[in-house]
Amino acid sequence: MTDESGPVTLQGIAGRLGLHVSTVSRVLNGPAGEKGRAASGETARRIRELADELGYRPNPHATSLRTRRSNLVGVLFPRLSEIVVATIYEGIEEEATEHGLSTFVTNTHDDPTVQRERIAMVLGRRVDGLIIGDAHLDGAALSDPALQRTPFVLVNRRAGTDHPSVTCDDHLGGRLVAEHFLALGHRQVAVIAGEPFASTGADRTAGFLDRYREAGLPLPADRVRHCGFDTSGGRQAALALLSHPERPTAVFAVNDLAAIGVVGAARDLGLQLGRDLALAGFNDTPLAAELPVPLTSVRSPMAELGRIAVRQLLLSIAGEPATSQRLRPELMARASTGAPIGPPLA
Repeated sequence: MTDESGPVTLQGIAGRLGLHVSTVSRVLNGPAGEKGRAASGETARRIRELADELGYRPNPHATSLRTRRSNLVGVLFPRLSEIVVATIYEGIEEEATEHGLSTFVTNTHDDPTVQRERIAMVLGRRVDGLIIGDAHLDGAALSDPALQRTPFVLVNRRAGTDHPSVTCDDHLGGRLVAEHFLALGHRQVAVIAGEPFASTGADRTAGFLDRYREAGLPLPADRVRHCGFDTSGGRQAALALLSHPERPTAVFAVNDLAAIGVVGAARDLGLQLGRDLALAGFNDTPLAAELPVPLTSVRSPMAELGRIAVRQLLLSIAGEPATSQRLRPELMARASTGAPIGPPLA
């Protein structure tokens, strides 16, 4: 420490305690695993207590030069304003903080051109790794050669099998909704499938369609409607489906926002949820259970997706293979799917 008003330094703390500066540095600034082995428990306690007393704050630039690590993780999402994305990011941030990492997030609006620009920007910040939550099934934005030299993990969405991803088991989630509808006796059903480029919508739709096909009730193509993952998209898709002379008795919307759009369309057409129309969504966002007619939804472990993505990224940063993981969903049956309308179907 140079003077009473100057910054608190590692050298100053070491001088006060009669320790070598490298010992102090490892305790206060070392990687998570190294901090526990940097000094004896009593010495480490003394270092941390004095650092807290003096108000020591690590210098990230100095740490970066010394370790060749920035301890910074870039995160890409379509829109942080979406509750699912925001919840996943909370999990990322909480887990990253526990490991001494800082995160920053950028929005890509699911635009491939913007995705490439944002990836280049994030890599320019010399991040240790990336967590990518806006992947398209074709994986086109992941082909940047510079990205291949930086560890990254996908979260919420997958892109083929070549890239490690942490997702909900979306195919199983779609099957769970189909089994629920079949148990209630619904033959005439429809799917509001979201955007075709996103694995979330594609896998949830495929799981639902597969289960109905197994029951001997394949859906005609016009009973599957693609739309944006928002209330407006869900509403427009639902108006088209529910205005048909042979309207479906049950609709599966592949996320809760689209399902809320269906609620508005049903209201405008004079249909009562749980009586005239069974409706299920996906993700079980906090709003689902609080709607006037509580929404049946598939619960996805959103925050846990973010936490596990960080752990897998840390493995990759350490030179170990990251692995893809699919977390199990759970169906939360509520009033929006109502009572059985006939005997259970196979």
